[in-house]
Amino acid sequence: MQASIAPQRARGAGRLSTKARDGRTRLDTFYQEGCAKIRLPETFDAGMEAVLINTSGGLTGGDVVDWSFEAGEATQLTLTTQACEKIYKAAAGTASVGTRIMVGAGARVDWLPQETILFDRASLTRTLTVDLAPDAEFVGVEAVILGRRAMGETMANGLFRDRWRIRRAGRLIHAEEALLSGAIADQVSQPAVLGGAGAFATLLYCGGRAEAMLAGTRALLGEALAGASHWQDKLVARVTAADGFALRKTLIPVISHLRNGASLPKVWTL
Repeated sequence: MQASIAPQRARGAGRLSTKARDGRTRLDTFYQEGCAKIRLPETFDAGMEAVLINTSGGLTGGDVVDWSFEAGEATQLTLTTQACEKIYKAAAGTASVGTRIMVGAGARVDWLPQETILFDRASLTRTLTVDLAPDAEFVGVEAVILGRRAMGETMANGLFRDRWRIRRAGRLIHAEEALLSGAIADQVSQPAVLGGAGAFATLLYCGGRAEAMLAGTRALLGEALAGASHWQDKLVARVTAADGFALRKTLIPVISHLRNGASLPKVWTL
């Protein structure tokens, strides 16, 4: 009797923290394990940019990746990914991606991963946990593409679960849960879900400029099927589009606006 062989699974963990020195953001601690890699391209301002890489080339059922970042007092950290994260068909199990971010006093973190592409019968559970100091700033974006339409792909069935928890000084200021499960193509065709859109994104800004940036955000969203709102020190925008290219064309100027006009990392170039 031939023994069964368990399928190989991807595992990865990456951690990074920063500190301020000589008016610039410097590396304090750095760790990477398994398929999770971090690269630090040269920057020409006071901030630091970290590019996250999944060397497995994509995720499927049973794969696990965990990221943890801490921006020390008065530092600026931009986090992005080398490419879109691809979530492939899962024969069994669910891929898991967890991200935890801590932002210290007077610090700022921009969480700008490129889009997540969900293939048919993909299964993904994702969490984002952010802890902010009282005067810290945070910009976050998560974009999802339900199959690449230009390649004739659709996500007919599968699982996508997304959980966000944002706290300031220990107090919960933003929480959301998104779930698409089962016959996803049927669900997203409904007007109350995505109205047939093939891509969607959430943008979040937390900080003292939220109200001042609302009018500019709405203007940049233009004719897109999208909306933005503000309350307390948060600005939230939701965007849908026919496909990934249309979504990115809308997202790039809005993200730049939330970053005080700063351009996006070079890996985001259209």
